[in-house]
Amino acid sequence: MSVLTRDEAQTRAKLLDVHRYAIELDLTTGDETFESSTVIRFAVLADQDVTDTFVELKPAELRSATLDGQPLDPETLDGNRLPLRNLTAGEHELRIDASMRYSRTGEGMHRFTDPTDGETYVYTQLFMEDVQRVFAAFDQPDLKAVFDLTVTAPAGWSVLANSITEQLGEGRWRAAPTPLISTYLVAVAAGPWHSVRTEHRGLPFGLHCRRSLAPHLDADADELFEITRQCYDRYHEKFEEPYPFDSYDQAFVPEFNAGAMENPGLVTFRDDFVYRSAVTDTERQTRAMVIAHEMAHMWFGDLVTLRWWDDIWLNESFAEYMGYQTTLEATRFTEPWVEFGVTRKAWGYDADQRPSTHPVAPENVEDTAAALLNFDGISYAKGASALRQLVAWLGEKDFLAGINTHFARHRFANATLADFIDSLASATERDVHAWADTWLRTTGVDTLEPVVAPGEDGTCALTVEHTGSRPHRIAVGLYDQDVADEGRHLTLRERLDLDIPQTAPQPLGKRPALLLLNDGDLTYAKVRFDPETFETVRANLSGLPEPLTRAVVWNALRDAVRDGELPPTAYLETARAHLPHETDLALVQGVLAFAGAQVADRYLTPEQRPAALTTLSSLCRDLIRRTEDGDNPGLRLIAVRHFIAVASQPDTIAAWLADGTVPGGPELDPDLRWRVLARLAVLGATDESAIAAELDRDPSATGQEGAARCRAALPDAQAKAKAWAAMFGGDDLSNYLFTATAQGFWQPEQADLVSEYVPRYYEDAVAVAARRGPAIAAAAGRWAFPTHAVDAETLRLGEACLSDADPIPALRRRLADELDDLVRALRVREA
Repeated sequence: MSVLTRDEAQTRAKLLDVHRYAIELDLTTGDETFESSTVIRFAVLADQDVTDTFVELKPAELRSATLDGQPLDPETLDGNRLPLRNLTAGEHELRIDASMRYSRTGEGMHRFTDPTDGETYVYTQLFMEDVQRVFAAFDQPDLKAVFDLTVTAPAGWSVLANSITEQLGEGRWRAAPTPLISTYLVAVAAGPWHSVRTEHRGLPFGLHCRRSLAPHLDADADELFEITRQCYDRYHEKFEEPYPFDSYDQAFVPEFNAGAMENPGLVTFRDDFVYRSAVTDTERQTRAMVIAHEMAHMWFGDLVTLRWWDDIWLNESFAEYMGYQTTLEATRFTEPWVEFGVTRKAWGYDADQRPSTHPVAPENVEDTAAALLNFDGISYAKGASALRQLVAWLGEKDFLAGINTHFARHRFANATLADFIDSLASATERDVHAWADTWLRTTGVDTLEPVVAPGEDGTCALTVEHTGSRPHRIAVGLYDQDVADEGRHLTLRERLDLDIPQTAPQPLGKRPALLLLNDGDLTYAKVRFDPETFETVRANLSGLPEPLTRAVVWNALRDAVRDGELPPTAYLETARAHLPHETDLALVQGVLAFAGAQVADRYLTPEQRPAALTTLSSLCRDLIRRTEDGDNPGLRLIAVRHFIAVASQPDTIAAWLADGTVPGGPELDPDLRWRVLARLAVLGATDESAIAAELDRDPSATGQEGAARCRAALPDAQAKAKAWAAMFGGDDLSNYLFTATAQGFWQPEQADLVSEYVPRYYEDAVAVAARRGPAIAAAAGRWAFPTHAVDAETLRLGEACLSDADPIPALRRRLADELDDLVRALRVREA
């Protein structure tokens, strides 16, 4: 199969003006394939030197193709390209009749049968090149068109699409014509959906999920609709351009690879967001943010779309920023930027320090395979951080004025970085072109380190040592110890606004007990502590008054561990001392996750790991005791989850499973039961019969994944061989079952048992990625990588694979990132 290059896309865009697609899909022809008929009406523009082009499709069978009534030879299909030669200027009609394969990997038209009730659902994910798996298309974002869609579905199914659908009878459904949209944004979801509907300001709103999840969706429907209404109203306060589509449906679909997808009028979400088990309020906040993020895409990405994939940040960075900011402004959730700081921003920092880093707005994205690799922590988290810094520098009024100019200039069309910067420049006298060059065209993370110089009469002054090239506008927090409680808590004396680089030292007055650069987290940079501040952090971190301030401190400690400047054991000691007093759920979750998955499992040696697990287990016990009165169920749930994850002895959690509850609560819902059983499997304290019995108790799709995870985690050579064969020996596992099996397979406690699989991994991963494509490649690179094997031999094998085995781009990028993380872990251990 050929990937589309930027040069090819530019050539085709000069040649064609695509008007309309009429697409007919028949979903009644069996479990493996569906019928796809497409009519494309387009014009060839006059006075073009090139009159040959191609249309893309990936059929199981291409039955016929005609251009202006003349047949084309199906045998000329070359991979995914059907050539169209000697085109004349003027109007043309292309007809394609094909059979297409259903997907089991979340790409194209994904088909899923619910093990709970046997009902089947299909939905599309047409991002990047996957539209070609569903219908023939001139597949590039700047050839927008109107789409007419008709679907034939089995009896009892309903069909959702980008526009309002109507049932024609005999299983046929027709969607209203769309406005001009890009090919990758077309969406269909069909099946016996459970639907909840309402209207807001005259616009139909809908929520949809599998029937087996109906009670759980119904329980949250009021909350979901309220958040949707709040975001919708807030965007209409911010944006002059009204919502541009005829309806707003949100479908929670099974085995979805991403968090969600911004299809106009039909946003698809992973159905993990329909909660079957207890969740924390931070998890509900994250769901609200994703709703806000996807709705922002209706303007950023759908109304105005990137011209080519080098400007993916124009979609994702803006939606990321708007998602968090609008959640803060419009909903009941008050601390979304804390969660961003402790999870998303860390994702960006990590990605930006790897060899695979790239600018937020890269200049050389040569083809779609390269573009797919840039959907990462840089395009999302770093880009959103850059926009947050831009707003701090520019002011929100001018920022929004520039955005609204951008929408007005490019509505239902395409735009570039240059177009956007020009729109911003029209709203301000500041040099936004220079800002874009320094923030969007460069790579890496700047570092800010304070130097406090004593002055006369007990005063001092601050100079910030700046490693990097970007200007920053930051707040500097000055904190003093609260004498009323013997210094355990810290009080904010003052926040100073500071521009970096400085023109002169900043007077501080009396030396503060703690000085924090980037207090409020408005810029994107690593920060360090001066020696006195570091001692205060170790003693008084939990005494800082605001969670966002504490998030900046925890991120700085995390960065110091990763950079080899703070011993991992010191991080654990700080967590042990201060997390029992923490009130923000996102911080507790983020610190425990890093302490367990990175510090204990990777940065400490196998000999040090048991002590680390004991520390974390003791910490979680303290949190469980602290919440016995039931006033903080979210914190208790986090503590219980992590206690299970770090248990080194089975007795306590086995008793919880037998009793069906943690003493004092919570009762073990399906999520907690599978967590306990998976940990018991790792510890060798359960067996296949117990896993089968639990699956009988919970035969849902999530239960199937839990059972796969548990079976792969059993410390038994036969179980490991069976799991390996399922992942790499065949192609039957869906994307979710592949991931669940991989998550169970490698366990630090079982290093000797699985040692023979480490050298096998690279060859087998390359092979399965080549057979099954980018989604499975990403899962194989992320979840099936032997992260526990922190040694020089694993690194040598990986480097040999990259140099000799030629993995597909999606796997190559993931392996390169994992190997860089391995190098970092080795450095931390050496330090």
